[in-house]
Amino acid sequence: MTTGTLDPAQIEFPDNRLLIDLCGEHDRNLAVIEQKLSVQILRRGNLIAIMGEADAQAGAIEVLNALYQRLEAGRSVEPGDIDRELRMGPSDTAPRDRGAIPAGDHVEIKTRKKLVEPRTAAQKAYVRSLFAQELAFGIGPAGTGKTYLAVAVGVSLFITGAVDKIILCRPAVEAGERLGFLPGTQEEKVDPYMQPLYDALGDFLPGKQLAKLREEKRIEIAPLAFMRGRTLSNAFVVLDEAQNATTMQMKMFLTRLGEGSRMVITGDRTQSDLPRGVPSGLADAERLLGHIPKIGFNYFTAKDVVRHPLVAAIIEAYEADTA
Repeated sequence: MTTGTLDPAQIEFPDNRLLIDLCGEHDRNLAVIEQKLSVQILRRGNLIAIMGEADAQAGAIEVLNALYQRLEAGRSVEPGDIDRELRMGPSDTAPRDRGAIPAGDHVEIKTRKKLVEPRTAAQKAYVRSLFAQELAFGIGPAGTGKTYLAVAVGVSLFITGAVDKIILCRPAVEAGERLGFLPGTQEEKVDPYMQPLYDALGDFLPGKQLAKLREEKRIEIAPLAFMRGRTLSNAFVVLDEAQNATTMQMKMFLTRLGEGSRMVITGDRTQSDLPRGVPSGLADAERLLGHIPKIGFNYFTAKDVVRHPLVAAIIEAYEADTA
């Protein structure tokens, strides 16, 4: 590994207009790269000079080139794009799974409202698994994009006609037997528990289209208990917060898989709300199904958290305390 501080590395970008977008307002994009890579970046006209250790200089050049190429392709540079390049770098020569939607070296998910790109290596592997496998698990802490990416893939497959409907469900553990006593319709009773799923769908589909699809039952959001007795064919089905499903509920859900369907199970083993002594169906599914080659198990850690940086620090602190 190369170390030591070198003379400033220089890189020239021919299009000044794109360079302005690359640097961001008041050079805020450069400031992020400086902070993350411990370098100093100076801009003089179309030249950028990078000062710091050799490895850091090389990393900054790689990130800047990747972001500039993104702008050349007519795409924008957002904070998430900078974060992704800093985490993974633009180089990706790993083989792609059949069914993934690649663009160059990046895995992408196309939805009606936005293009979604994984921001960590674990997220990239997860998205590839969702496109390639009929049954996939995403297991890890909050904030790692498990549910968000699963819903994005579901919308992508739906708008391309690969599936006919999207079904999203969660165990309504907090409601328990009290659900029936709450006022309102079935949907009004469970809406508070389903809100994260509504939020994700709202990011990928225009509001009017989403409302119409829900009215037509081509998109369904429901508690896990309402899946009993159904055979789900030609559907993309997501079970979120699966650590709150019992073993029997998990078995019931997994055996709903029908012809032409795909299932995704997401959960965090450390956040079970089940009563003390009740085993988690997610843990049992891991134990019983982990040896089946056609089932994808994907794992995330605090390093894959893409929310506020403090979230990763909080998760790491709790993990260290329980180790």
